[in-house]
Formats: sequence, structure tokens, C-alpha cells
Amino acid sequence: MQRLRLSLFVALAAAVFATACGAGGCGVSLGLERDQPGASGGAARPADPTAPPPRLKIVALGDSLTAGYGLVESASYPAILQQKIDQDGYNFEVVNAGVSGDTSAGGLRRLDWALDGEVRVLILALGANDGLRGLSIAEMKQNLETIIDRARDRNIVVILAGMEAPPNYGAEYTQSFRTAFRDVAQSKRVLFIPFLLDKVAGQPALNQADGIHPNVEGARIVADTVWAVLRGLIDQMASVS
Repeated sequence: MQRLRLSLFVALAAAVFATACGAGGCGVSLGLERDQPGASGGAARPADPTAPPPRLKIVALGDSLTAGYGLVESASYPAILQQKIDQDGYNFEVVNAGVSGDTSAGGLRRLDWALDGEVRVLILALGANDGLRGLSIAEMKQNLETIIDRARDRNIVVILAGMEAPPNYGAEYTQSFRTAFRDVAQSKRVLFIPFLLDKVAGQPALNQADGIHPNVEGARIVADTVWAVLRGLIDQMASVS
């Protein structure tokens, strides 16, 4: 399995930047709406006491793996998480804040926008592109830690998803990269998914023709991996709300 993962990321290093912004891959619908006071020109209407409570937000902050590159919007793993949430009757909205080609630094730069509104959970799935570019692991760790700290300042619970680096930068870099996510999870005491693409990476039947991005079935497995951690969390939140 380790060899398959490494083969996947060798291919990813060669192909992801060619595909990241092609075929509309850089487009993303964050689903964040801002109130525009007075936009209608009239007085604000009182809240409807019979209206259901607003849905709390779960933001998936990531790259093309989160954005659902090569898939229709409804097939991305955040969209599948929304389906699971709706089926179980939870009052949460999943916001897909994935941008193809993004790094941990890019995610940090757009964090305030991504966390706008009543966000309660952040799924932090960044770092794959840091590894592909051979960027500083120390800087990646600092970016992830800063994202976590700033999310906590807003009373947002963080789930950190680990990533893998390609082997072309050497075994030491690859191992240090993998360990970095566990170190951040332990030092910041956040919920942790060791590898976002567990059971999917390196499996041709679960990936698109590029051998990089999950296909429809692969995205379902990624959603199951995240759901195994997320479900218990939102169940606790729902029980105290």
C-alpha cells in the first residue's frame, strides 16, 4: 500500500499543476452569503418566529481534493457529507472551501473569508501542494497551527486531515512531512485524520484517469473517512444546542 501511495504522489507531482487550473478546476463556490443591510431600500423585516433556526456551518478548507476536481459539485466529498448530515437530520451546512492548487499559505490568506458566518467546525485538509513543491515543512506546520489558532479564536472546532508528500524529495522529507501533521494534531489537540485519501490513494478503480483525484466512488470513501470523525462531533454539538 505504501508503494501505491508513493506512486500516486509521483504522478501527482507531475500532473497536478497542469490540471489544477484547467477545465474550470480553480472555480469554487463557497456558499458564503453576506447580508446587505438596506439593499432593498426598505426597513429591515422582523425575524419570523416560526422559521427554523439557521443552519450552523461546517467549512472544508482544502485544495483540489476538497474542491472535487473533475467531478460534478454534488459528487465532491463535502457534498456527500452534506447528504449524510441531511439523512441523519442534523441542522448543519457543509461549505466547500476547496481551491485547486492551494497551499497551506494560500489557505491561511483566505481564512477570514472562508470562516465568515456561523461556522462551528473546520475540516482542515491542506498541505498536499506544499509537499508537491517541496516547500518548507516548518513553514507548513506554522501555517496549519496559525489556521487552527485563528479558528479557535472564533470557537470553531478543527478536524485536521493528514497528507502525504511525493518521494522525489527524499525519504527524510517524506517522513518528516507525514510526521508534521501528527505533531500539529498532538500539539494543538485537534481531531485528526491521519491520511485523507486512506483506502483510495493508489487504487486505479477509485481514481480518475489521471490517477490523482478520486472518482465518484473514491470521493464516497473519502467522505466516509471524514464522516467517521465528524459525525460524533456534530452529534455532541446537536445534543447541547
